[in-house]
Amino acid sequence: MSKLSILQDLSFGERVAEEESRELAKYFFQTEQWRRIFAGEIDVVYGSKGSGKSAIYSVLLTKESELFDNQIILIPAEKPRGTPVFRELIEDPPPNESQFMGLWKLYILSLIGNAFREYSISNNHAREVIRTLEESGLLEREKDLSSRLRGAYDYIKRIFNPESIGVEISVDANTGVSAFTPKITFREPNSTQVKNGYISIDKLFEKSDLALKEINFNIWAILDRLDVAFAETEQLEENALRALFKVYLDLLGFDNIRLKIFIRTDIWRRITEIGFREASHITRHVTISWDNGSLLNLIIRRILKNGMICNEYNVDPIEVLNSVEKQKELFYKIFPDQIEVGPNKSKTFEWMLSRTGDATKATAPRELIHLLNSSREVQLRKLELGEAEPIGQALFSRIAIKEALVDVSKTRLEQTIYAEYPNMKQILEKLEGEKTQQNPQALAKIWQISEPEAITIAYELVKIGFFEERGQRGTPEFWVPFLYRDALKMIQGTAEY
Repeated sequence: MSKLSILQDLSFGERVAEEESRELAKYFFQTEQWRRIFAGEIDVVYGSKGSGKSAIYSVLLTKESELFDNQIILIPAEKPRGTPVFRELIEDPPPNESQFMGLWKLYILSLIGNAFREYSISNNHAREVIRTLEESGLLEREKDLSSRLRGAYDYIKRIFNPESIGVEISVDANTGVSAFTPKITFREPNSTQVKNGYISIDKLFEKSDLALKEINFNIWAILDRLDVAFAETEQLEENALRALFKVYLDLLGFDNIRLKIFIRTDIWRRITEIGFREASHITRHVTISWDNGSLLNLIIRRILKNGMICNEYNVDPIEVLNSVEKQKELFYKIFPDQIEVGPNKSKTFEWMLSRTGDATKATAPRELIHLLNSSREVQLRKLELGEAEPIGQALFSRIAIKEALVDVSKTRLEQTIYAEYPNMKQILEKLEGEKTQQNPQALAKIWQISEPEAITIAYELVKIGFFEERGQRGTPEFWVPFLYRDALKMIQGTAEY
């Protein structure tokens, strides 16, 4: 069979988990991290962008029935695709952390109440939770996540800012005056209020927990895409996420209710840098990490889903996956041994990792998969134009892989760095055509600012993974990783000043 035909049939999968949620379970790498998450041992999943957080989230959603068989009701608190639910808060967010905590609790409680109704959980505790939410207008039927969030936020605003909106619920029979009477409170009601039907939100969570204990079930409310939901301002992000983690800690007192939070490592670091004493109490967590072996395994699993490849190279998928050596052997049948040839040059797989890693020296699956898909597109185009096939059994030539890196570099710079840190765009554009290793004096000259200002900006770029700090204390150097060089047409070497 021609290499053109094999390449046309070949797929490495999508680099973004949301775009292939149905397929992920077929080749998801069953790591120990995944096992612990699925077993319920982990509540908070940290990971860099593209590391696989959303992949785990998506696979969890596909396992809803299996989890239910394990006495777990899964509740997505955020949409896996499309506009995030919490984006609606950007124009009119809760003004402080306290109100955000109230919003998180009320929203999660409304999802729990809806789950009680959907799964016909109707013991006394569950009925009381459902009734209270219904009487408060928080459990209307046929509501999507966005509508439930809006309902919860309207309730919060009425409680904390009574004059902020003019929606009134009850009418006094004697005076004819309408008034909003919140039955769910955010502090413990006094004895008179209790007699009048008031109940605290913490008490409702307690009753929810008792309702679940009675039937020996658990609820997991899972949250992903928090980086997208609150990306507009750092202050909004800090308020929202610090409040979320405080709510998470509050709910740890309940055995049968769990929040499962997927959050980017850099965002978590930013929250804790300004001080977050409660962080030490978050112990049920894991950070997604990938070493060379796990990344190779990920690629091979994706390759082995292509039947034509298995036939062409006469491989048994199970046999290959059970042997690291056979995984390497298959990889180097499909790809050339080296991209840059020489006795001191790295092998192709290590070259790929070094070219797709940022300044933290971490390679995320997203960029690696992007490189493979782009290499396929470049190689296909070359073969369709009549260029010679790659040598031997290989499907890819060295030049095709090198050319593919340009697209990966541009995408990473534009869709990650520029998109998430727009204030850095003009600064970075001025580095176009410059040397890959810079010092404060050279940067000050390029950016036309003072050296102290240049150092401050350079360290900001270190934080976001664009610069790697090198040199000695007091005389720092800033090195640009390969991942960003092609996009900025940078030149290998050290800048002079």
